[in-house]
Amino acid sequence: MRVWTVTGLRWADGQAFLAAGDGRREHVRALSAGLRVGWRIGGPRRCVGVWSAGRQRPCPYGESVAAEAKNAQCPTCQSADRGLALARDQIFDDGRTYRLYLAWFGDGLRKVGLTAEERGTARLQEQAALAYAFVGRGRLPAVRRAELTVAQAGLARERIPSALKSAAWWSPGGEAERRAQIVALRAEVLRLLDGHGLRLLADDPVVDQVAMYGLTGGVPEAYGEVKALADGAVLAGALRPAIGGHLFVDPLDGGDGEGGGPLLLDSRLLTGWAVSAVPAQRCAGIEPVPRARPVAEAEQDSLF
Repeated sequence: MRVWTVTGLRWADGQAFLAAGDGRREHVRALSAGLRVGWRIGGPRRCVGVWSAGRQRPCPYGESVAAEAKNAQCPTCQSADRGLALARDQIFDDGRTYRLYLAWFGDGLRKVGLTAEERGTARLQEQAALAYAFVGRGRLPAVRRAELTVAQAGLARERIPSALKSAAWWSPGGEAERRAQIVALRAEVLRLLDGHGLRLLADDPVVDQVAMYGLTGGVPEAYGEVKALADGAVLAGALRPAIGGHLFVDPLDGGDGEGGGPLLLDSRLLTGWAVSAVPAQRCAGIEPVPRARPVAEAEQDSLF
């Protein structure tokens, strides 16, 4: 039985892929809607190393990683990770062209960020942006300065927690509404950044990704969120379309009980674990946290 160690979920050309290695080569599998999976989790969970020069370079020390950690890297590999260094403002200018984007994740959840132009739109898909538009391009110092300017003006945030993003999936609104909010935000940002030293993109199209994530029909009214995996656990079911780095897994038999309802898995919790294919129909060894659509508070009857 072949065992693969998961190295991460990646997006390319509007498709999510799960990457895993067996010590000799990397295998990448498209995570298509309806795909049936049966994965036995094997431990201990190990550091996945660093993505560099277009490939995953394994951790030279084989360090262990905590089951609940969202970043499956040891401190040494974190310090060598270029993406983390960029996020921590440890890279001033690497000679590449960057693009400034505005992303919409729900009412009141507006984000400003940057991504290397060579990455295309993968960053927006990884982050599960429901809609977005690019508003500028230039070298890293100018784009980063613009990002800070927009955030400090209170027009958009630099970071939005995963829990806030997923809570908004129950009510993503209509496409026209999302588009209108991005267009209005872009107008404010363009006025703010006029003369800021980067090329502004006033007419870049607004891109809506709700249908790509399978959210036009909504998400389950209730589901279990996986907070950690463990050695010997089994993840089994049929996948819904990936939403950024998250995977909804529907039970194959429709029954209740352990793992019997839909599960939501942050794929970062899967990285670093060894997985092997098993003919399982149900999840086992997983204790999800219940999540449900918030109940709207009933309006109080007026006394007068």
